[in-house]
Amino acid sequence: MLLCFAVEKCAVSPTGDRLYIITSYRPDMLVTLARDGTLLATYTDPALVSPRGLHVTPAGQVLVCGFLSNTVLQVGWEGESKLATLATEEDGVRCPVSVCYSSTTSSIIVGQAGDNILVFRVE
Repeated sequence: MLLCFAVEKCAVSPTGDRLYIITSYRPDMLVTLARDGTLLATYTDPALVSPRGLHVTPAGQVLVCGFLSNTVLQVGWEGESKLATLATEEDGVRCPVSVCYSSTTSSIIVGQAGDNILVFRVE
């Protein structure tokens, strides 16, 4: 039997010292590694089911979206704790697959399954 454990998404901290990873091996977990591959942290949360989108802002804020939980979360730079729930199904988030912060427009852009895009202005 062949088992494949692939990196689904990854993002790098602005300083390059941390890697944030979503894998198919641990489908409900965000993994944080040091540059040399050392495991620094893991993060799980009932509000983060089947993470798909992952982005690190220029300021080092870690954004991750849960496909089945219909959420967009901000996780601490250490990769161990939730700082905020940025958007939920009540805000129109449904099956998010990507997330990105635009410093030009001060917006969080969420791509959803079915070719839908949401834009949230942030202050």
